[in-house]
Amino acid sequence: MPFPSFDTFFIPIIHSLRASGGSATIDEMEEAVAAKTALTDAQRSQLHGDGPRTEFSYRLAWARTYLKKGGALDNSEKGVWRLTPSGFQMSDAQIKEIKSQVRQQAKVGQSESPDEQIDGDSSAESALTWKEHLLETLLSLAPDAFERLCQRVLRESGFVKVEVTGKTGDGGIDGTGVLRLNLLSFHVLFQSKRYRGSVGSSIVRDFRGAMVGRADKGLIITTGNFTTEARREATRDGAPAIDLVDGDALCELLKDLKIGVKVETIESVSIDTTSLFSI
Repeated sequence: MPFPSFDTFFIPIIHSLRASGGSATIDEMEEAVAAKTALTDAQRSQLHGDGPRTEFSYRLAWARTYLKKGGALDNSEKGVWRLTPSGFQMSDAQIKEIKSQVRQQAKVGQSESPDEQIDGDSSAESALTWKEHLLETLLSLAPDAFERLCQRVLRESGFVKVEVTGKTGDGGIDGTGVLRLNLLSFHVLFQSKRYRGSVGSSIVRDFRGAMVGRADKGLIITTGNFTTEARREATRDGAPAIDLVDGDALCELLKDLKIGVKVETIESVSIDTTSLFSI
């Protein structure tokens, strides 16, 4: 069965944001939209090309890009997406028109008409591919180099006593650290998976089994993504919760921490004639 077109997600995105009070993280949005569109776990795990990104997250990113260009969505530097006042008021018919409106705007600004394929908008494409390029680079790292990168990410994020254990046959535990929050501190075990594709629930269960009685919290960091069952297992009632950082979230972390990612700001200069004539 062919995967739904990216504009199929326009209305579910808007409706899910309205239901959540007008804003959501990307993970929250993916869960809500997948439920509204009745996507199967197999569809959610399907890779875009050779990966590491899933087809679902790829097309949802394009949907967000179009909705933002159409004035329905906005996003913060922290990766939280929110409805604009116009987005709150749009009818379903108006939401459906956004795709053609955005492409018409592209035609006005370019001599050639945009391709009818998903990647027709070059500015949106560049916003998507920096993460894909970064993930491919991370996948090319040696396993121990990726472990050291995760170690640095944790240190930069406020962890202390972060150590890479380098042990094998230890339930997937790659290192330890202590997270201090004001007067409290938590002993954390982490696993770093340089992985292309989906991390399943069995990985989460095995990791939890290895950490029981040895730490307060568990953390799994991967370049791939987590299946729906893995996310459910991570927060299963009655079991110690395990935090999950997928490839998309890892890219945002590296960007925020300026580790391997440079963000360039282009200077904009304009003339203030009012102040000149008031001298």
